[in-house]
Formats: sequence, structure tokens, C-alpha cells
Amino acid sequence: MREPTFLILTALARAPMHGYGLIQEVAELSAGALELRPGTLYGALDRLTDDGLVTLDREEIVDGRARKYYRLTDRGDSALRAETERLRRTVDAATRRLALRPSHRTHGPALAGGAA
Repeated sequence: MREPTFLILTALARAPMHGYGLIQEVAELSAGALELRPGTLYGALDRLTDDGLVTLDREEIVDGRARKYYRLTDRGDSALRAETERLRRTVDAATRRLALRPSHRTHGPALAGGAA
């Protein structure tokens, strides 16, 4: 699962959201590393809806404009849980390997000026 998809599903896990709210939530979840543009978001929402992971929850009219709220489906919940577990296993494997990595300090002091 690509990161934008994972973050959109994660944002929707808490509650139904509209497009602008999703853009803000994804930016917050990614600590600003991922800023979805509206075209990208709505393309992703269309794909996620076609895949049965997300569905239209409701529409409201705000300031004369339609605001669509999307929610996670049961299938989307299952996909998000499975991807979260996959990522957890990957992080655990990386953490274990990093713990086994020899420290640079165990190789003796660095030599000033390059070669000895």
C-alpha cells in the first residue's frame, strides 16, 4: 500500500471527513512530509471507493458548496489493520537488525588526518 493511501485510510479511521479535512489530517499525520493536492486526493478517494475501502458518508451544503464526507468501510478497516501489522513487522525487523549492528565506537579511535 502506498503511503498516501495508508495515511488517507488512517485519517478516516477516527471519523468521516471531508476533502479539506483529509488534506489537513494527512499533513499532520505525516508531520508535513506529505501534502496532498485536491486533485491527488480526489483521485485517490475515487480509487479507494471503487476498491470498496472508502464510501461516501454524507453530503452537506456549506456556503453554497457541496461538501462530501467519506468514511472507512469494513473492508477499508481490514486493509488498514493488515497494512499496519505489515509495517509493524517491518519496523520490528529493522529495529532488531539495528540493535545487532556494531557500534562505530568499538572499532577504535578515529585517526586524525586520515591514513595512519
